[in-house]
Amino acid sequence: MASKGSNTTGGWVVGSSSRTRIGKYELGRTLGEGTFAKVKFARNTETGENVAIKILDKEKVLRHKMINQIKREISTMKLIRHPNVIRLYEVMASKTKIYIVLEFVTGGELFDKIASKGRLKEDEARKYFQQLINAVDYCHSRGVFHRDLKPENLLLDSNGVLKVSDFGLSALAQQVREDGLLHTTCGTPNYVAPEVINNKGYDGAKADLWSCGVILFVLMAGYLPFEDSNLMSLYKKIHKADFTCPPWFSSSAKRLIQRILEPNPSMRITTAEVIENEWFKKGYKPPIFEEPDFRLDDLDAIFDQSMQSGNLVVERREEHPAPTATPATMNAFELISTSQGLNLGTLFEKPMGLVKRETRFTSKCSADEIMSKIEEAAAPMGFDVKKNNFKMKIQGEKLGRKGQLSVATEILEVAPSLYMVELRKSRGDTLEFHKFYKNLSTGLKDIIWKTGEEIKEVPPN
Repeated sequence: MASKGSNTTGGWVVGSSSRTRIGKYELGRTLGEGTFAKVKFARNTETGENVAIKILDKEKVLRHKMINQIKREISTMKLIRHPNVIRLYEVMASKTKIYIVLEFVTGGELFDKIASKGRLKEDEARKYFQQLINAVDYCHSRGVFHRDLKPENLLLDSNGVLKVSDFGLSALAQQVREDGLLHTTCGTPNYVAPEVINNKGYDGAKADLWSCGVILFVLMAGYLPFEDSNLMSLYKKIHKADFTCPPWFSSSAKRLIQRILEPNPSMRITTAEVIENEWFKKGYKPPIFEEPDFRLDDLDAIFDQSMQSGNLVVERREEHPAPTATPATMNAFELISTSQGLNLGTLFEKPMGLVKRETRFTSKCSADEIMSKIEEAAAPMGFDVKKNNFKMKIQGEKLGRKGQLSVATEILEVAPSLYMVELRKSRGDTLEFHKFYKNLSTGLKDIIWKTGEEIKEVPPN
């Protein structure tokens, strides 16, 4: 999640009278929000390079005893320096927060392509699968197992190069028990290996490879090999490897997928054998990469409880003359780059296990009128609305499956008298967000001009 940027230049709020700086980084808009972290767009003022900064609250981390998990995530990413893995640039801390500076990736999720266009052609799917295997094989050679490979963690940069992200659930070799196996059940059900569900210990490399096999299947088929609304039925299908390849798969691709999705891990093909497979090797280009950063001194410094560390940074606001409050502006390039896979309708018509946590629509009404209409539509649904300039926080009064649903909303000016409204789930259950948006859009039908995929048709002015 940490660096899923939707555009390269749209991080700044034009109407803002101040900006926050952390060391040499100037912070922009929020890219994503979770229970323990917020991810912001930022710019390195020395180099002009765009980055994503993951900001964690120290008090929350300490209260929930997450220090070891955070240290593991950071130390893992410091071990990895590969063209197909999100890069960690540096780690900083203030007295109250931890800042993880990450590569900013602008191409969105790989699976946005499938959500919007359907399955990929075999050659294109192979290209992405090769990059995924390159990344996973490199991680395994460094004793790092991802354990949560899934669509949301596969991003694309501006050149279409695949980047594996989110090592929050990764496991280092030191966590392997005396039996040589890992014992933590984690991951996303549709992509998880049968031995992980068994909870009897598993080989992290073999489990990761199974997830890669599921991903390859989805790339080429456009749907999941194992899918069932009942969790126990889903697990039974996974345990039996109960799936069928569609007829358009080539025979060599079918054979490879069947060898990867082998429910018995001791019989499953290895990553090394995948790389030597004839189907895999077609057009294969081995990766070129740099040496990783093995220094972990800054990692200990950010958890220095004495607060005397010279590594501490200060978060400060820089004031600028305050212009009249207006919505943030978005240019044509930014509009196009945010328009992939936005149509929520496809998620309901053709379930694929893909979870979309944001959506957008455009309107020709004024920004003030849009805000009033959203407030009017949300209130009868039991949602409280808080406004700050042209941003809104819409929060449910009732507790859902994952706590209160909270939706961050921002109005962006696309062209004179044309606004894009972005709604992003910041907390709560994703399916509840889908339901909320469907109900909300019914109440907003008088002001919505274009929605989802239709935004692509907006003429850039």
